Amino acid sequence: MPTPSDRVYSKSHEWHKTEGETVVLGITQYAVNALTDVTYVEMKPKGTKFKAGENIGTIESVKTTSDIYCACDGEIIEVNPALTANPALLNEDCYGKAWLVKVKPSSPIKDCVDQKAYDAAHPG
Repeated sequence: MPTPSDRVYSKSHEWHKTEGETVVLGITQYAVNALTDVTYVEMKPKGTKFKAGENIGTIESVKTTSDIYCACDGEIIEVNPALTANPALLNEDCYGKAWLVKVKPSSPIKDCVDQKAYDAAHPG
């Protein structure tokens, strides 16, 4: 699955897509491949305020558990209900239907790279 160019990427393999005044957050195909089969997704609830780099959720797979981070300060305004019902959706559509949360940012996104730099650092 090609890495989309309409978002930025963090060192911890989350993608951040700005849509108006909202940031949509998900994980990359590289992260999905490293996790293998995702079995459980738990994000902090709507209304949770956080600082950039704080844990806002967890993804479990048959191999490991990974924490999820956001690259800006903000507040969770929506959690993707489809992942609660079907966490394996991450394995199928990590850049589309399997977004994790929508955030109302209170600071700029920082410490992220564009698609070309991300792909250069994480080939394949």
